Amino acid sequence: MKEFIEFIAKHLVDSPEEVIVEETLFEDRKFTLTLRVKKDDVGKVIGKKGRTALSMRTLLTAIAAKEGKRATLDILD
Repeated sequence: MKEFIEFIAKHLVDSPEEVIVEETLFEDRKFTLTLRVKKDDVGKVIGKKGRTALSMRTLLTAIAAKEGKRATLDILD
């Protein structure tokens, strides 16, 4: 899942080398992915009215549910 979010983010931004995805486990079935991008690229990852970020979160939730887990995505600059 981490690699999937990293793949999507790297294809959206102008500086793919500065994309960092960190995974934090809270419980055995719940975790958070934190996406860090260059300050200039945050808008590209979030998208108009947050649609790109919402789509990434939806895909992450679907993948996690398939594995019996819960996942959230935080986007930082």
